[in-house]
Amino acid sequence: MLCGKRFSAPVFFLVLLTVAVCSSLPLAAQNSTEDVHIQPRVAPEPPKEPEGDPALRTHTKPVKVDVNLVLVPVTITDPMNRLVTGLDRDNFNLFEGRDQQVIKTFSSEDAPVSLGVIFDMSGSMGSKIERAREAVMEFFKTANPQDEFFMITFAEKPEELSDFTSSVDDIQGKLLYTIPKGRTALLDAIYLGVTKMRQAKYPKKALLIISDGGDNHSRYTEGEIRSMVKEADILIYAIGIYDHYFPTEEERLGPTLLSDVTELTGGRAFTIDNPNDLADVSTKIGIELRNQYVIGYRPKNLTRDGKWRKVKVKVNPPQGLPPLTIHARTGYYAPSQ
Repeated sequence: MLCGKRFSAPVFFLVLLTVAVCSSLPLAAQNSTEDVHIQPRVAPEPPKEPEGDPALRTHTKPVKVDVNLVLVPVTITDPMNRLVTGLDRDNFNLFEGRDQQVIKTFSSEDAPVSLGVIFDMSGSMGSKIERAREAVMEFFKTANPQDEFFMITFAEKPEELSDFTSSVDDIQGKLLYTIPKGRTALLDAIYLGVTKMRQAKYPKKALLIISDGGDNHSRYTEGEIRSMVKEADILIYAIGIYDHYFPTEEERLGPTLLSDVTELTGGRAFTIDNPNDLADVSTKIGIELRNQYVIGYRPKNLTRDGKWRKVKVKVNPPQGLPPLTIHARTGYYAPSQ
C-alpha cells in the first residue's frame, strides 16, 4: 500500500516505526496469553512419616545396627535337615552376650536377594564340571524375577565371569566356555565376592561357593577372610565336593574351612561325595534362602565402641516337634560413632 508514494525522511521513519510496533503486537499478545496458561509449579508436600518407632520403619540390612535396630536372619532345620517353617515370634528368644533382648520385629517374608556364585574352575574339577554347571542353573531357578546375581570363577586367581544381571541365560552362556585348570585360590575368590557385594541393590545378600577342595594358592589368609565376612552383611553358603579320601592336606582341611566361613555369617556348608547330588543341594539352598525368619531387636547396650557383639538365638519348638537346629549369624560390630 505504501509503494509508489514518496515521503520525507522524518515521515518515512515515523511510518517504519509504526509498522514495526504494530507487527510486534501479536507476538507480545501471544506471549502474554501463554504466560497466563502456564501455572507455576507447586512443590509437593513431603510425605508424612508413619506413626510409631522410627527404628522399626528403616529398611535395615541384616545384622546391621541403624537407629539402634539389629536384624538377624535365622534358618531352622529338624533332625532330618529339613526346613522348619510356620514358627512365630513366641518361639524365639534372642540374647546379646548374656542379656536377653526384647524382640521388636519378626517376619518370614521372601524379600528380593542379591546373589553371587563363587565357582571352582581349578584342574581337579575336570570330572565334575558338567554337574557343577547344572547345579548353578538349578540354584538360579529358585530365584525371584526381582533378584540379581553375578558369578565369579576361580582357579589360580579369581575372575568376574558376569556382572550383576537378572539373566540366567547370560551366565549360563559364559559358563559353558570355561575350562578347568590350575590350582585353587578359594580365599581370594571369597574376598572378591564379598567386595563385589558392595555394589548390590538389595539389603539381603548371599554367596554360594561351589568347590571340590581346600585352598592352595591364595594371597589372603583364612584369618583375614574370617574377619572380612564377620563385618559383611552377607549370608554365605557352600557346597563342598569331596572324595571318600583326601589326597592332599588342603583338601582334608577344606570342609572345616568352608564350615567356619559359612557359619560365621548364618549360612551353612554342605558336604557331598557324589557330584550327582549337586543340583539337589543347590536347589535346597535356594529354597532355604526364601524361608528364613528375620528377628529384629533394639540392643540394651547402646555404647558406640565398634566392638564385636555376640548374638545367640534360641528356639522353643511347639509341643510335638523334635529338637531343632538353629542357623544364625553369631554377632555384629557395634557402631563406632
